[in-house]
Amino acid sequence: MKAGCRVTVLISGNGSNLQTLIDQQARGELPIRLQAVISNRDDAHGLQRATDARIPSLALSHKQYGSRDEYDAALAQAIDSHGTDLLVLAGFMRILTPDFVLRYQGRMLNIHPSLLPAYRGLHTHRRVLEQGDSQHGCSVHFVTPDLDAGPIVLQARVPVGQQDTEETLAARVQAEEHRIYPLAVRWFAQGRLALRNGAVHLDGSPLPAPLVLGQGDPLPH
Repeated sequence: MKAGCRVTVLISGNGSNLQTLIDQQARGELPIRLQAVISNRDDAHGLQRATDARIPSLALSHKQYGSRDEYDAALAQAIDSHGTDLLVLAGFMRILTPDFVLRYQGRMLNIHPSLLPAYRGLHTHRRVLEQGDSQHGCSVHFVTPDLDAGPIVLQARVPVGQQDTEETLAARVQAEEHRIYPLAVRWFAQGRLALRNGAVHLDGSPLPAPLVLGQGDPLPH
């Protein structure tokens, strides 16, 4: 077990997934040390969550840099200054440059509000409703240079009802995010989850397909 796995979290907004990690760490459920929280927006509420939890935080605005390469170089410097075993993207609304991704590949996770590979990008809840899908959900994946296209670790499905709105659907999906994202972080921190030769490995064996949970299903160990 990698006890005390050093985790840096990148955010752009509310930071509800960050709060879940903070809470589970405080309860001793995650063998991690939250090293820092970094946001590209200085008005992100997640920065206050970090302050309340006495986690070092930094607002690093992309508007102060002339290019993505310059911003990502400064971001990497900030991340590395804290010592980071795992980089967790939690609503970080920036497209990262290939060089940045390759720097942290295999130790950078993201959660996306859709059942990837469906609905990469933004406005997933709206697009699901417009298409009349019966299922929606979220996916935890390793980050690769292609947007929302990295190897998937696990997913959670939620049913889509006829009366659903973007808001009601988003709330149910987010509840599942709060269940499966800490699980993936825990597996990584325990040394059980890894990306090897482009494939997800769990407990030393390649996953033939992502693990998929239904809404409210018990979490695997």
